Amino acid sequence: MPRTISIRFYEELNDFLPPQRRKITFSHTFMGTPAIKDVIEAIGIPHTEVDMILVNGESVGFGYRPDEGDRVSVYPVFESLDISGVSHLRPNPLRIIRFIVDVHLGKLARYLRMLGFDTLYRNDYEDNQIISIAAAEKRIILTRDIGILKNNAVTHGYWIRSQIPLEQLKEVVRRFDLIRNQYPVMRCMECNSVIEVAEKDHIAHRLKERTRQYFNEFFVCPGCRRIYWKGSHFERMLKMIERLRNDRQDGSIY
Repeated sequence: MPRTISIRFYEELNDFLPPQRRKITFSHTFMGTPAIKDVIEAIGIPHTEVDMILVNGESVGFGYRPDEGDRVSVYPVFESLDISGVSHLRPNPLRIIRFIVDVHLGKLARYLRMLGFDTLYRNDYEDNQIISIAAAEKRIILTRDIGILKNNAVTHGYWIRSQIPLEQLKEVVRRFDLIRNQYPVMRCMECNSVIEVAEKDHIAHRLKERTRQYFNEFFVCPGCRRIYWKGSHFERMLKMIERLRNDRQDGSIY
C-alpha cells in the first residue's frame, strides 16, 4: 500500500530541492516500509547533511519507518542551538580535521593545503576509493557528487554548492570553522606533504637568479621536492586568510 507523509526541510537542506518544494511543507508518497533515511535520500538529501528529524513533534533516528499521515521535519547541522535532548544523528565531530576531495575539486584542494589542512586529492580517484580512504583515515569527504554522500559507509561529508573554487573555499571555511581551527603548518600545494626548512646553499643551484638574489628563507617539500619561499604568493595567502577572517562582515573573500 502506498503511504503519504507531510515533510519539510529547513535552512540549507533546501539547496537540494527543486524550487517548488523549498521552505514549504509538501506531501510525499512512497511504497513499502522504508526507513526515514531512505525516504529522505530518495527526495534528494544526503544523510550526512541531516542532524535532526522530528516526526509528529518527536525526535527519531534514521531507522524510523514513517507511517501514513506522519508529519516530518528535517533539520541540518546545528552550529549553536543546543539539541542535546533529542536524537543527534550525525557522528561526533572528528578530533583532527582532514579532508579528501573528489576529482572535480582540484583547485579547492590546493587552497585547503595552502591554509595548512591535510587534503587528499587525485584526479583518478574512483568513488569507492574516496569512501574507503575516508573511512580508514577518518577524513571528511568534500564532493560535488551528491550520490557519494548517500552511501551508508560515509559518516562525515559535505556537498559543495558552488562551482567557483574561491566560493567553494568560503563554503568549507564557514561549514567547518576553519579559520579558528587553522593549523600552524605549511603544506605543499602539489602533493599535500608538510614542507620543511631548507638551507639556501643546498638548493641554490635550483633557484632562478632573481629568487636567489632577493630571498634567503626557503622550504622544500620532502614528497615532490618543490621549493617554496615567502614571495608574492605567500603575501597573497596571508591576504586571503585575513579576508576569510572578515568574511562574516561583508560576505565576500575577494
